Amino acid sequence: MDVLKNIKGAIFDLDGTLLDSLWIWKDIDRRFLAKRGIEVPPDYMRDIGTMEYRQAALYTVKRFGLDETPEALMDEWSEMSVRAYASELKLKPKVREFLSGLRSRGVKLAVATSATREMCVPALKNNGVYELFENVSTTFEIGKGKDFPDVYLAAAEKLGLQPSECAVFEDSLRALETAKKAGFVTVGVFDKFSEGEAETVKARSDMFVVF
Repeated sequence: MDVLKNIKGAIFDLDGTLLDSLWIWKDIDRRFLAKRGIEVPPDYMRDIGTMEYRQAALYTVKRFGLDETPEALMDEWSEMSVRAYASELKLKPKVREFLSGLRSRGVKLAVATSATREMCVPALKNNGVYELFENVSTTFEIGKGKDFPDVYLAAAEKLGLQPSECAVFEDSLRALETAKKAGFVTVGVFDKFSEGEAETVKARSDMFVVF
C-alpha cells in the first residue's frame, strides 16, 4: 500500500474493478448482436470499453451498419442491463474490506464509471457500499469517454482534491493511461475478462491489486 500512503482520495471504476460485472456486458452484447444476426467480434468489447455510452452506441451503429439510431440502441441496452445491475451483480470478494480500510484512514472515495447512474447507484446500494462513496461521476453525464480524463477530474473536483492527491483504480489499460497522463496515481485492478493485458496493466500502473 506504499503508493497509497499519502493519497487523500480514491476514485474507482465500477465494471471489472468494484463489480464482477463484465460477464453481463459480454452476455448483453452477444444477445443484442445475435438478434441482428451478428457474432461478437473479438475486439468489440475492448474497443467500446472506455467509451461514453452514446459514443459506444454511435460506434456500434457505424461498425455494423445498423439501420437504427444510437438512442434506440441505448434504450435497449439500458433495459437489458438495469435489472441485472440492481439485483444480480456482486462486488469482487475483497472490495468491501478494501474500501472500509481506506475509509478508516480518512481517504475520500468516489466512483468514475462508463455505466449510467441508473445502473451504478442501484448496484452499489444492493451491495451495501453506496454510503461509503462521496460521489458518483459518469461518462454519460460528462459527455466524454475514458479516453479523456474529464470523468476522473470531475470526481476529484467533487472531492475537493487535486489529481496528484488521488488514486484511480481501473482494470482497463487505456483508462489507466488516461488517468496517469492527467496526474493521478494509478492502481491497476486484475479482472479475468482482461486477463490478457494484466501484465501490461501491472507494468504501467503505480500499483496492482487483485480484488
